[in-house]
Amino acid sequence: MSLTSRVFSLFTTTEKSADSTTPAFHPANPSDAAHTAPIMISTDTNVYNGPVDIDEEEPRPPYLHAMLAGGIGGTCGDMLMHSLDTVKTRQQGDPHIPPRYTSMTSSYATIYRQEGLLRGLYGGVTPALMGSFPGTLIFFGVYEFTKRKMLDAGINANVAYLSGGFFADLAASVVYVPSEVAKTRLQLQGRYNNPYFKSGYNYRSTADAFRTIVRQEGFSALFYGYKATIFRDLPFSALQFAFYEQEQRLAKEWVGARDIGLGLEIFTAVTAGGMAGVLTCPMDVVKTRIQTQQNPAPNTSVVREAKSGVQSQLRSISATAAAASHTPSGALRLDNSSFFTGLKMIYKTEGIWGWFRGVGPRGVWTSIQSGTMLVLYQYLLKQFEAFGEAEDTIPL
Repeated sequence: MSLTSRVFSLFTTTEKSADSTTPAFHPANPSDAAHTAPIMISTDTNVYNGPVDIDEEEPRPPYLHAMLAGGIGGTCGDMLMHSLDTVKTRQQGDPHIPPRYTSMTSSYATIYRQEGLLRGLYGGVTPALMGSFPGTLIFFGVYEFTKRKMLDAGINANVAYLSGGFFADLAASVVYVPSEVAKTRLQLQGRYNNPYFKSGYNYRSTADAFRTIVRQEGFSALFYGYKATIFRDLPFSALQFAFYEQEQRLAKEWVGARDIGLGLEIFTAVTAGGMAGVLTCPMDVVKTRIQTQQNPAPNTSVVREAKSGVQSQLRSISATAAAASHTPSGALRLDNSSFFTGLKMIYKTEGIWGWFRGVGPRGVWTSIQSGTMLVLYQYLLKQFEAFGEAEDTIPL
């Protein structure tokens, strides 16, 4: 199935009855109907021999199980791929023209050679961990709640998946956006007193980063790029889970069983995250630029969009070989009060490829992170279910 057909199929209007558990056909003799359903679905072997409503048949885990499994899976995925996320952040936030960081492999090798593993490739891992677990915990709780309510109301399944991802990320954003601000700045700066890359930031530690941001820029600075993060993550989460749920359904129909095997579990999770990551890369570029941009000096002349009464944080979009903190007077800057203005300005100064800076590491990162998160999610749900059944069988 092509990417275009996948996206188009998300909005198909095929509806199923909320209590439908039988195949969508009728036997010629109505008296045979009672003998048809048991043949189509064997509850003992859990094998599908025909088209069934998978959503209605799918067991629903307790919310606590879903939240814990999602929180652990999401955190493991984020930690596993943090170094690649650092490479993506450097490529997107690099103020140099031409860019100092180009291909994914050379950028990875350069950062590791110059700055090391912990302060270079794993810079910002502490705030990432602080936001990842509670953020994914909230996400999966809201996602399951929204999805189930909409399915029970008879709403099209694909619309339910899109809406579930949308509202879940909206709820979780309050937790993870402040950690994302600190994380991206620490990733961009790399080592403390970094002699290899002048990002304009020089935080001694995670605690120093939070203190400095609040002291110098105010508490609201922890929510810089909030709108841009929402514009990136809401469509990403909606597409990711819509792709994933749809591919899971197709895989179960193709295999003919509820258990599709580890190979297909990984494939559906990886492709869902990868496609959603590539499609939302322009939003990610704007988000990174806004969260890592700097306030200009009082005597610096800048060009910005006129916004009534709004003090905006600014960062250079287009610069010469000078670092971001020494941007030449009159250089175009990105105004965080307008996400779409940011997209337009990046396109004008850097072309279409400016929107897709870091698309390679982002595609790989979202694929592997999504694969890790969703496969662990399914595995942990099964373990929780087995543990609960074992407890039920223990005699008092």
